[in-house]
Amino acid sequence: MTTSPDEGVRRAAQLRRVRCDMSAARAYYNEIDPDAAAVLRELITDDVIAPGDVDTRSIQDVRADDLRPYTQCHFFAGGGLWSVAARLAGWPDNRPLWTGSCPCQPLSPAGRKRGADDPRHLWPDLFRLIRSRRPPAFVGEQVAGPLGDVWFDGVHADLASAGYASRAVDIPACALNAPQERERRWIAACPDSVGRRARVVEGEVPRHNGAQARDRSRWPSPSSVPRLDDGVPGSVALRRIAGNAIYVPLAAEVIAALMDALPEVPYALEAA
Repeated sequence: MTTSPDEGVRRAAQLRRVRCDMSAARAYYNEIDPDAAAVLRELITDDVIAPGDVDTRSIQDVRADDLRPYTQCHFFAGGGLWSVAARLAGWPDNRPLWTGSCPCQPLSPAGRKRGADDPRHLWPDLFRLIRSRRPPAFVGEQVAGPLGDVWFDGVHADLASAGYASRAVDIPACALNAPQERERRWIAACPDSVGRRARVVEGEVPRHNGAQARDRSRWPSPSSVPRLDDGVPGSVALRRIAGNAIYVPLAAEVIAALMDALPEVPYALEAA
């Protein structure tokens, strides 16, 4: 496609603005686990994840106005892997993005499966912030299965009531060569007007052959590299953080698919 002179000027001006805004872009990480919060601060210092601030309050205590200064917001941030995945996908630190993998215990087959009756069911609080701040892009992850179906039905209805288009797809980690099944439901959402133009609801998502992906004979051998927690003080905390982590390569594929589908999103911080 040929770019007009006006389009070229506009793009050049946008790139200059992006470079200027980069220093102002900050990410918000909400995480109540003190060990995970300590890991987040170290990763920020080492520039492994987007620069920003770590808030250890419960999401129930976070107000929408608290998030006004931030370009990206990561809730239930754990070890910051959504930020890692965004960078891996090529999503710039200064491009607005919200992420949130709500606690899975209310839905997990290993738990009591109390669903919305579980006090750890925190989607309503995340939705409260989404509805108030209206981020241009949101991605998340949750357990798959029947309770996941019920959970996403509620999430989809909530987002639709706030004028958001959303889609969910179940993909196991083994679809991208992880030596485990780890079936998860991956969620993407954006304002409805943008979603219709981008066809997010019908858009491309990572594809996999379910039968082949679950064939353990095809799985790679577990890495011979020593585990992260071998000989490290606080290894129990590290195992807990890792056990709740997303699978980064797959998260990056979901973000990349969303980035391909979305039209240009303003990079500057919103004044709303």
